[in-house]
Amino acid sequence: MAKSPNDVVVTGIGLASSLGVGRAAHEAMLFSGTLPQPVIETEKFAPYPVHPLVAVDWSEQIPKRGDQRQMENWQRLGVFAAGLALDDAGFKDDAEACGTMDMIVAAGGGERDINVDSLIVDEALKRNDREELLNEKLTTELRPTLFLAQLSNLLAGNISIVHKVTGSSRTFMGEEGAGVSAVETAAARIRAGQSTHALVGGAFIAERLDIILMVEAIKGHQTGKWEPIWARDRSAGGGMIMGTVGAFLILESRAHAEARGAKIYAVIDRVEGDRGNRAEGRMEKRLTRMLDGSDISLVLSGTSGFHELAKREKSYLEERFPNAAIRGYGGMLGHSVEAQFTAGIALAAMALAAHKPVAPFDADHEKPMTKGADQALVTTIGHQRGEGIALLAANS
Repeated sequence: MAKSPNDVVVTGIGLASSLGVGRAAHEAMLFSGTLPQPVIETEKFAPYPVHPLVAVDWSEQIPKRGDQRQMENWQRLGVFAAGLALDDAGFKDDAEACGTMDMIVAAGGGERDINVDSLIVDEALKRNDREELLNEKLTTELRPTLFLAQLSNLLAGNISIVHKVTGSSRTFMGEEGAGVSAVETAAARIRAGQSTHALVGGAFIAERLDIILMVEAIKGHQTGKWEPIWARDRSAGGGMIMGTVGAFLILESRAHAEARGAKIYAVIDRVEGDRGNRAEGRMEKRLTRMLDGSDISLVLSGTSGFHELAKREKSYLEERFPNAAIRGYGGMLGHSVEAQFTAGIALAAMALAAHKPVAPFDADHEKPMTKGADQALVTTIGHQRGEGIALLAANS
């Protein structure tokens, strides 16, 4: 593929998860040559396992204690990961570049007042007029400032405050699809010449009782011990194990990156999302349309682990790309909803830059690689709705 000044390239990666902070911890997972081991917390939220965040020194990226205190954990993690990406790209101390940098964030609805949630659930067991109960408690129990502290666009706001990223700002909500839309929008703007450099990503905290409750409400959680994502016990829950992840990328036009001598990890050739009814093979038809003409050797699947969806995705990918090595990275990091897509792109970019074989995450259901990949596909199949793909190529 011929080079273009408006090629979308990845020049910065900020990743924090249960495996550690920064590129080195995640490169160890990708290139160790041995079966990597996930980090799992099984007691705190038993019977629901989660991938917890490792200990983080927030002051490494958020130096002011006052800034740290006024954020919830999901905001701290997002600001921290954004700082890692800026550092990695060499933008952290470039005030002029940060001042003109676009920012696109994928965010959830913020953290909740667990005490009020618990009160409502307990009272609902005693009453039948639950709609009236809900209105009573929401008007009498919630502190007015809770909503101000939980606005989804506050992650972008805090990144602007801490890291001085003050170009245009957009925030997408909508679970996994938000992450797809964030990257898709940034890439489209760069490709069209409307933007030269952008900070894109999101953050998700799995270690929250409200998240556990919401996922269990749809019978989504895997219960008991951890198992590989392609082979989870159907008698032990829905198949999904959540993971705490902060994932941000610096995307630039090729011309902008080369002009400043930046290291280019990979080129994003295509990003696309879609959604609709999944019955009667419609999900597979949408994937076929999005992947038209593609031929790749490495797939990084962001499958949620939901039994039927994981089975359908794996079957489709094996038929569509029979020679490709498929890696379910959610089995190692957990499912991180809004951050899932950018985390997968980060891993793919590292794999292409290193040009090394990516170790299987599941020896029984993923075949080994004998050489590094020149192209990679990242998929995200939303646990409820929405699909997204990103096609990346090694820089040449």
